[in-house]
Amino acid sequence: MLKVGDEAPEFTLPDANNKSVSLSDFKGQKVLLWFFPKANTPG
Repeated sequence: MLKVGDEAPEFTLPDANNKSVSLSDFKGQKVLLWFFPKANTPG
């Protein structure tokens, strides 16, 4: 589990247009990662 201040591991995910986007695409920029629970789940 990551803690406040930890670097996020490298990952690649599809964007809304199904184009691959990697965390490394934003190297040198500030990035906000927002995680939310799966739809229709408690929490």
